[in-house]
Amino acid sequence: MRYGDKCTLPKIVKEIAHVAFEVDDLRKAIEGKEIIIEPNSPSAGVAVAFILQDGAPVELLEFNK
Repeated sequence: MRYGDKCTLPKIVKEIAHVAFEVDDLRKAIEGKEIIIEPNSPSAGVAVAFILQDGAPVELLEFNK
């Protein structure tokens, strides 16, 4: 991924590669986790959030089926 000068994403997301996992229930999957990007919908039919897991960013995705 590439980020422009005006990108407001957290530094850790821009500088450290991350993995992404599909989950059935995004709210449940982030419960009790350190959230670095709150749940949001970057495009129709998908919700995403980023958590910090063992010092690394992890993206969680829930697709509207």
